[in-house]
Amino acid sequence: MYLSVDRLKKFTFRPALMLFVLFSTGAIADPSQRWQLNMSPGVTELGQKIYDLHMAVTIICCVIALFVFIPLTIIIVKHRKSTGKQAATWHENLFFELSWTIIPFFILGFMAYPSTMTLIEAYDTSDSDIDILVTGYQWKWKYEYLGKDGKNFSFMSNLSTPRDVIYGDPTERENYLLEVDEPLLIPVNQKTRFLVTAADVIHAWWVPDLAVKKDATPGYINEAYTIPTKTGTYRGQCAELCGKDHGFMPIVVKVVEQAEFDAWVEEKSKAVDLSPKTFDELMALGKDLYATNCAACHGVNGEGIAGAFPGLKGSPIAVGDMTGHLDIVVNGKPGTAMAAYGSQLDALKLAAIITYERNAWGNNAGDSVQATDVLNYMNGGAK
Repeated sequence: MYLSVDRLKKFTFRPALMLFVLFSTGAIADPSQRWQLNMSPGVTELGQKIYDLHMAVTIICCVIALFVFIPLTIIIVKHRKSTGKQAATWHENLFFELSWTIIPFFILGFMAYPSTMTLIEAYDTSDSDIDILVTGYQWKWKYEYLGKDGKNFSFMSNLSTPRDVIYGDPTERENYLLEVDEPLLIPVNQKTRFLVTAADVIHAWWVPDLAVKKDATPGYINEAYTIPTKTGTYRGQCAELCGKDHGFMPIVVKVVEQAEFDAWVEEKSKAVDLSPKTFDELMALGKDLYATNCAACHGVNGEGIAGAFPGLKGSPIAVGDMTGHLDIVVNGKPGTAMAAYGSQLDALKLAAIITYERNAWGNNAGDSVQATDVLNYMNGGAK
């Protein structure tokens, strides 16, 4: 039984009875429904089992509550002192002592078996069809496909909501703060294993519809899996308070048919484009990448944030020696918020960002860097 919010408003139940109806019937389980009170079964068999277990335990708890509070209420009302009732003087009763010990024991035993079986299944990540290394960064996700056929590739997934919209009216956008530039793709009816970790602080990778929620802890790898049974787009968020932009770290997973997934993997698996690019091509690509990866700290106009993040407009880094610029972008700066982008972006993207930073906002360094230059530097050479 599923009830919309509009239909529920027509009910005149008292709040306690309404909550009982909602939880015991599974009402408002549609994940797209605003202000839903119940969890969603999602689109996986494991998610459905967890949901069924949740509902069974909830109903048991509601029944126990009725058996406890209804007699208790009757006793309190019927045998209250104001009516002249006198409290009994007997102490202890073997029947009741045994009853409220043995009955809960069997109830807990009845609940323990399905709970244990579901828990064992939830932790069984063996025999996966696809393995994906998920790495959390402030504030984005990196996905690395560990292909069994040797076709390994990775990409970053960033919030794609425009900065000028973030602080606007959230009702104007259907998926406010839940859109990314590159979603994660997985095939339907296949077991996908997630190896979840982090590169800076603790994050948490959470997609309710896929029945996955795992902490991403630096230095550790936690495992989870999903077997989606329906195609579609499913959204989640970082579920750990990981910093000031924590709310700007969404997750989007697209479940597609196997043929579409294979074609996507084939395209993604192609080698990084190392062919020389024109100055205009690098600037155009670098402008988009800068807006996604750098503007939050260094500002859209390269002026930074006073007292927090340095500006790049007229900066010695941006107009000075190219090697120094390569070093700080590729390796980051220890002890500061400047991350090492050498492990996050490919050589072409790094080249485009550096070229843009050196020639935007009036810097006009007049030079550019190619993907091969970045690779040479990362391999121990220099520009």
